[in-house]
Amino acid sequence: MELEVRHLRALCAIADTGSLRKAARQLGMSQPSLTTQLRRIENTVGGRLFSREVTGSRPTPLGRSLLNRARPIVADMNALVSEVRLEVGQAAGEALRIGSTGSRAVVGWLRRLRVRFPDTDTTIHMDVSANALLEMVAARQLDAAFVHEVEGAPLRVPEGVRRRVLLAREPQFVALAETHPAADAPVVRLTDLADDQWMVDPAGDGEGPGLRRVLTAAGLNPRVVYGDYLTAADLVASGEVVAPCQPTARSRPGMVVRPLHGDPLTVGLYLASRAPDAGAPDAGGAAVSADVDALFADLETAYLEIAWASDAYRQWLLRNDSPLVRIRDARTPVPLSGIGLAGPSDGA
Repeated sequence: MELEVRHLRALCAIADTGSLRKAARQLGMSQPSLTTQLRRIENTVGGRLFSREVTGSRPTPLGRSLLNRARPIVADMNALVSEVRLEVGQAAGEALRIGSTGSRAVVGWLRRLRVRFPDTDTTIHMDVSANALLEMVAARQLDAAFVHEVEGAPLRVPEGVRRRVLLAREPQFVALAETHPAADAPVVRLTDLADDQWMVDPAGDGEGPGLRRVLTAAGLNPRVVYGDYLTAADLVASGEVVAPCQPTARSRPGMVVRPLHGDPLTVGLYLASRAPDAGAPDAGGAAVSADVDALFADLETAYLEIAWASDAYRQWLLRNDSPLVRIRDARTPVPLSGIGLAGPSDGA
């Protein structure tokens, strides 16, 4: 059997949904048919692409490698179909294509966009690599992308792509086992984790080097291992590793989320889109896609909502007298623009 685009779409659907059942529903096929198709694909490539667990299906190292190559192919094919439909006048309606690195704010953002643009086909592409998303924006495969940039590890911003600052410095917290000696402290020091093994996702742009830089600056040299963050959560809960995490991350059985003293790990949050003069009209026929102000406003509101809903982050915001607190006190929900939290556009 030769791999076809439909096979790559199936693999992406399984990875994105984390479930064969959900992926089959998304693809419009039965679960047994998808399971059979996956088995044939794995036989073709010569190895398992997903580990089937009680909590769902997770990509194996071979699966992640294949997915990294499959996603751009699927995106290119989707863009090709959209362009052809536009040329022959068969576009069914407006389309809005957004992307994001992992964030709990995405759910609220997507929900608001679908309310704002009810007649638009809104789709989202998730990728752990911010640089990959920026390339997709530049290539007109996405209209906008919500990305993060690790402090000290600048992203590669393609020509014609601009970034609008949502949050200049978001603190990164640490996830550790609830049995860890530092778990009872409201704020954890890096020195409290000197003897721990850290885990980061190697596919996250700048995250490994960023962590190593911070640890070295603190005079620490712990072992750093690599794995996806879904796997990291299980290892954290078992006490095998500690891992940096977003401040909005949820605690789970066996795991707690705590701020780091002095906030040594930070990222910038941005909405990336094409500059207004960056070439020809979009392939998706998306007049909506040019309304970056609306996309940004809904993203800001979604982020505020999820930030305030997170116990650990909310406590950090109160302790640090964050602008988010004043915004929350003034109105809920409320966009953050114009109140000092969001910075100016960052032109490429």
